Amino acid sequence: MAAVNVCEPAIPMLDLGAQYRSIREEIRDAIDAVLESQHFILGPQVNTMEREIADYCGARLGVGVASGTDALTLALHAGGIGPGDEVLVPSFTFIATADSVSLLGATPVFVDILPDTFCLNPAEVVGKITPRTKAIIPVHLYGQAADMDEIGAIAKSHNLLVIEDNAQAIGARYKGKRTGSLGHIGCLSFFPSKNLGGFGDGGMVVTDSQEMAARLRSLRAHGTTKKYFSVEQGWNSRLDELQAAILRVKLRHLDDWAEGRRSRAALYNGLLAGVEGLRTPSVGLDREHVYHQYTVRIASRDKVQKKLQDAGVPTTVYYPVPIHLQPIYGSLGYKPGDLPESEKAALEALSLPIYPELTDAQVERVANALRSAVQEA
Repeated sequence: MAAVNVCEPAIPMLDLGAQYRSIREEIRDAIDAVLESQHFILGPQVNTMEREIADYCGARLGVGVASGTDALTLALHAGGIGPGDEVLVPSFTFIATADSVSLLGATPVFVDILPDTFCLNPAEVVGKITPRTKAIIPVHLYGQAADMDEIGAIAKSHNLLVIEDNAQAIGARYKGKRTGSLGHIGCLSFFPSKNLGGFGDGGMVVTDSQEMAARLRSLRAHGTTKKYFSVEQGWNSRLDELQAAILRVKLRHLDDWAEGRRSRAALYNGLLAGVEGLRTPSVGLDREHVYHQYTVRIASRDKVQKKLQDAGVPTTVYYPVPIHLQPIYGSLGYKPGDLPESEKAALEALSLPIYPELTDAQVERVANALRSAVQEA
């Protein structure tokens, strides 16, 4: 591989500074308005943001919480999940999907993925259902929807709650409908690196159920139904006004940013076409991807990543160890080979820089370096 050209500027894996500079005045005006109001927790900005994001996702109601993990945990609790219950989750995802189940005393039951989309394989679900199974959490990984028709049909036939982990796919579409509105409950993360990211932690639950939304509002505030009157054990998971104000600004740009990500992905696809040993992302039928990550598959992933690092090209592995093989779940008895597609994806998946501000020249640098690294490896 050619030596690194030290004159070339580094390519960030994600450039949030460029995003901020493009909307700096809007952000500052929104922050100033909150500072002038001196209302910092669960105020008018949060109320308005809940309506706007629920509407954007195609749901009736939104409930802002302190993080994406809290969104999952509170949604599960509000859905009646607790000790002794089982919840089906994919193993190839971020730990929070399973951790939220464990935090409630329930047991995550790990299901394998489809190799093309990295999402939950519906064909693997039925064999995992037991009398203790109460819910399924499909994850819309990397920015595209799971097979929600098949998952929904299985859930309906077994009376299971469907909670969408939509942390990585806000704005993605499945058969014309946006993710978050495809199950009973949708959970969002506003972690700064997400497509819609705040300036700190934040999350939201969206749902069509008035009853569910009311319980979630109680749970996020110590189980209260009115001030200083708690009816059940709850959490302190309230969303800040500053985060809501910032997210409302960013929401106005989200569709344009998604289109920018898709254009970057299309350029990568063209530049990487025909590279032997490399698989570019697959988009499922009737889906619109928002490319939270642009993730390729390479059998010699670790060697390729090292060559790219030496060439000054950033990459990230999401995720190097599937959850069923994580130490935290050692007591559940899973062993290597139990979920072969998840384990293979953990060895092959490599995410490249992708964001709207990435230039054509930067995409070409990454793609050319990747092409060379794969050929050498």
